[in-house]
Amino acid sequence: MAAVNQIGSSRRWSMLALGVFAQASSAVFVHGTPFLLPALTERGMPLVTAGLLVSMPTVGLVCMLIAWGYVVDRIGEHRVLVAGPALMLVAGLAAATVTQYAVLGVLLFLGGMGAASTNGASGRVIVGWFPPERRGLAMGIRQTAQPLGVAVGAMTIPTVAAAHGFSTAVLVPALMAGAAALGCLVGIIDPPRPEVTGAQGKPANPYRGDSTLLRIHVVSVLLVIPQAALWTFALLWLHRDVGWSLPVAGAVVTATQILGAGGRIGAGIWSDRVGSRLRPLRTVAIAAVISMSALAFAAWMQWWWLAIPVLFAASVITVADNGLAFTAVAEIAGPYWSGRGLGIQNTGQNLASAALAPTFGALITAAGFPAAYLLAAVIALAAIPLVPTDPKS
Repeated sequence: MAAVNQIGSSRRWSMLALGVFAQASSAVFVHGTPFLLPALTERGMPLVTAGLLVSMPTVGLVCMLIAWGYVVDRIGEHRVLVAGPALMLVAGLAAATVTQYAVLGVLLFLGGMGAASTNGASGRVIVGWFPPERRGLAMGIRQTAQPLGVAVGAMTIPTVAAAHGFSTAVLVPALMAGAAALGCLVGIIDPPRPEVTGAQGKPANPYRGDSTLLRIHVVSVLLVIPQAALWTFALLWLHRDVGWSLPVAGAVVTATQILGAGGRIGAGIWSDRVGSRLRPLRTVAIAAVISMSALAFAAWMQWWWLAIPVLFAASVITVADNGLAFTAVAEIAGPYWSGRGLGIQNTGQNLASAALAPTFGALITAAGFPAAYLLAAVIALAAIPLVPTDPKS
């Protein structure tokens, strides 16, 4: 508690705001590119191929998450939160000058590598500067960056791509990243870390002799499938099956992401009040199964009067687990391992997300959107018995 009292409350919240903005710019870069799918497919590109291209930022992110986590554990959060967004800026500016899809894919990959920096570093700033009874709320606010980033992508990227082309649309996250790099350069302070105690003078490995962290990682991988399915294909589903125009569909997806941001905050407050991150996580997993099953059924029956409200509910529920699991990993791993722990956490989730676009694209091509939503529900069902109980203090 002494560490968190070393700075004023206003400075603590300003660093949270900077972390949210940096993570949001990463989310636009990584998760905003799927909103280019309509533009790509309407130009004749097969859905599987287009899905592979828009997954390149996720692939780049996955390749660097653990490496960035190791760097954060070694040198702290401040420099990482400047370097990563700066790389996104450079890659995005370069992408705006090319027209060949292969080169664009490489630059999207490099931007994804830079985006990986903000995941663990911004989370560690929060865990380091906020007391335990406020961490759930603070991390819930930080986790709004992802749905808000998706919302920004839904509002801007399809419109910019339609008017000016694929490459120009990449300027949206690139310029956001540049602003984030500048803000973090000025406003982020590395939180203090306790001195290492013990015979060898090295922090204990939290993965040895305890499966709690590994189980949280597996649960998070399984639960990311429903949310990634909605992020990647909801816009296309609303446009193709429901028959809405792209502006209307984009507005609906934006609204679902804004509500999802509120859901993450609510989940964080809930975890603070019950004094547990893992008990609410189990409840969210159950709700994800129910909501995705209902969406699959309503989409199959073409009951749009039911499917659209269920889409809103599922979009809120399926993102609520992220902050809970993220906070649990950071707290259990401790200040000398949380960078790597959060890197492992996000690597598994983003590997699953990267694989989802082409594989679910093939499934949708063969069997339709309801089959994809049902498969997401079945995968979430497998997560429920794997949620660990709270570790003994």
